[in-house]
Amino acid sequence: MNETALAVFENHKIRRHYDENTETWYFSIIDVVEALTVSVNPTDYLKKLRKRDVELGVYIGTNCPQVEMVTETGKKRKTLGGSVQHILRIIQSIPSPKAEPFKRWLAKVGYERLQDMSDPARSLDRAREFWQKHGRSEKWIQQRMMGQETRNKLTDYWKDHEITKEDEYALLTNIIHQEWSGVSVKEHKDIKGLKTQNLRDHMNEAELIFTALAELSTRQIAESVDATGVPENAEAGKKGGKIAKQARLELESKTGKSVVTGENYLPPVQKQKQIK
Repeated sequence: MNETALAVFENHKIRRHYDENTETWYFSIIDVVEALTVSVNPTDYLKKLRKRDVELGVYIGTNCPQVEMVTETGKKRKTLGGSVQHILRIIQSIPSPKAEPFKRWLAKVGYERLQDMSDPARSLDRAREFWQKHGRSEKWIQQRMMGQETRNKLTDYWKDHEITKEDEYALLTNIIHQEWSGVSVKEHKDIKGLKTQNLRDHMNEAELIFTALAELSTRQIAESVDATGVPENAEAGKKGGKIAKQARLELESKTGKSVVTGENYLPPVQKQKQIK
């Protein structure tokens, strides 16, 4: 998956960024406004829109993060980003004949999640099919799906206990991961030679199990003290991660092998033929 892949709507380029920690696509809100309004100054249009629609202004300020995306000059700059949920809310406030076509376009570029809300089995079947096509064993797929269920229960808890921003989810996720594995999410990806790929999709069985143990322990500890807000959930994350860390160290001492490895499921690099 290309985390900064461009999407195109009616010849309008829409920049987007994939946040691996939250497994969320963020679209450039400025690009979306330009596509819907064909404004020569979409930044100014958005400013006026936020002033006119106070509720929308508050919504954007509270929910939409600054996300690093590539500019036309090729440099990375932070710009206001919105998930599909955020974009759909913004569309409600823009009088544009392109609103409905844009909604259909959002669905087309990968947001089956809208349908999954009414039929969760769709996303599970799609995920299983994806992993099967990429050569994962049934055992691995089952472990991956069990881990995802554990992850979902944790994020649901966070959502109900004053964790509202995407960067807060990412921070807490990294705290847990750092604690159990000894490396950050980014460092773990580097070890595996990953760039834009989803880290969990390239974990081996042991890595998936310890990740799930850390997140399960974190949730149960958080529930036991009714952890609320970032500081309290961060403390629960450290304790939950530590439980998985102790188990990891015990296993490594018995096997002499590191749980965190450079194993991945990337396709083999084909050597270029030398021109004679």
